[in-house]
Amino acid sequence: MKRIVSMAFAFFSMLGIQAASPERDAYLMVYHKDADHSLHMAVSRDGYTFTAVNNDKAVIGGDSIADQRGIRDPHIFRGPDGAFYIAMTDLHVFAQREGIRDTEWERDGRKYGWGNNRGLVLMKSYDLINWTHARIDFTKLAPIFKEIGCAWAPETCYDDQKKQLMVHFTMRIGTGTNRLYYFYVNDDFNRMTTPPRLLYQAPNGKYSVIDGDITRVGDTYHMFYVSHEHTAGIRHATASRITGPYTATEGYVDAEKVGCEAPNVWKRHGEDRWMLMYDIYRVNPHNFGFVETTDFQTFTPMGRFNEGKMKLTNCVSPKHGAIISITQEEADRLEQFWREKE
Repeated sequence: MKRIVSMAFAFFSMLGIQAASPERDAYLMVYHKDADHSLHMAVSRDGYTFTAVNNDKAVIGGDSIADQRGIRDPHIFRGPDGAFYIAMTDLHVFAQREGIRDTEWERDGRKYGWGNNRGLVLMKSYDLINWTHARIDFTKLAPIFKEIGCAWAPETCYDDQKKQLMVHFTMRIGTGTNRLYYFYVNDDFNRMTTPPRLLYQAPNGKYSVIDGDITRVGDTYHMFYVSHEHTAGIRHATASRITGPYTATEGYVDAEKVGCEAPNVWKRHGEDRWMLMYDIYRVNPHNFGFVETTDFQTFTPMGRFNEGKMKLTNCVSPKHGAIISITQEEADRLEQFWREKE
């Protein structure tokens, strides 16, 4: 019944009819931790204070779903069918130390670079508890992708014009420059329907860009990404189509003096305000930083977790997170499920 209702809501939405739907007035954050290379979740009722479910233990072990027995960079998206979609990097950066493999990287680091991997992990759920999952191995697509150096930081979005789910991610060939690519995926979220295509790159491909995040506001698509032009930081670009072309604005929008990555934008309930969260990977312990905007032109610093208004109650060193809106019922059900597991 829930699936029928959500499909009907998506149908009416395409016709421009506002069907009744439960109010999404809670928030869910997904993230990974270097300690276990697994999926973690945290819930917030007000968008400021987040509490990890399962007492900050993994909700899904990376060793159970990934070829490299570890995941990174989880991103969550709610599709027009009401389902939740999580895309992750299939990579374990400490596998040799943990005795999972004999070499530092899956393949020769001199030929394929730091953190080399071959694919992604995709998961789908209607209740945030029961998930299907699939692995995407790019080296099986075509001869050119056999030389892939990395496939990192995938994010799911929806192309309103094509009426299709789209996944965009960071990729490089060999030890070359990182660029942003995209592909379309089937409704079951377990198979690519197009080969990867270039989404965005630095001018003339002179330096790496990674970790794209796309948000539609009105008729404009806002993409935040990490530029390695100087110290790694968050830049902003806009386009009239989800696949671009994107035009970058000047300067960085984060509030950090050290390297940061993994931008993620989410809207506050009942307000025309958007939060930009990012991973400050050059601080120890790892932490997330925040800026907010009402116009996508000016960005006001909001501090870091537990150093300002944003709070994280029972977690340290989260990595590469993403936040979406959920209903109070969904938050209650998720928390109750993991309380019963403790």
